[in-house]
Parts: sequence; structure tokens; C-alpha cells
Amino acid sequence: MPAIHELKCLAPFYDAIVRGEKTFDVRKDDRAFQTGDTLNLQRVDTNSGNFVHYPVLICRIVYVLRGGQFGIEPGYVVLGIRHGATEAQ
Repeated sequence: MPAIHELKCLAPFYDAIVRGEKTFDVRKDDRAFQTGDTLNLQRVDTNSGNFVHYPVLICRIVYVLRGGQFGIEPGYVVLGIRHGATEAQ
């Protein structure tokens, strides 16, 4: 069964995902991310570190590239993501 991961996302990265410019996310590989999992991204203001009143950005993981290859550090993961919904359901 696919997992749901509640994660913080810095404002510039959140905004780039919303605009469709960023279709990946780099994270520590500490949550057993899998294709088909959902990321619920909460926008965090980069200046204050506070949550800003933006909708949760829901993304689906469509590809997982684990570290230890292609110059990606072991213990990290590059996630191919797609978003379609903008509020937690």
C-alpha cells in the first residue's frame, strides 16, 4: 500500500513545483520512499522558517533514484514527482 509522507518544502522550491518547473525532489532517504507514494508538501517561508497559509501541495512519486550512483550521495534519494491536486484530501 502506498505511503503518504508529510514534508516541509521551502518556499522557492514549492513555488517552482507549482509552476511546473521542478519535477523532482532531493531528500534524505530515511522514509523508504517508493513509486506510487504521495508527498504532502507544506510551504515554509524561507525568511522566518514559519509555515505560510498556502494549501498543501499533493505530489505523487513517479520515479525513485537512490544514492550511491551517478554522483548522488549514499543516504539520499532523487524523487521524480508529479502534482495535480493542491489541497489535502
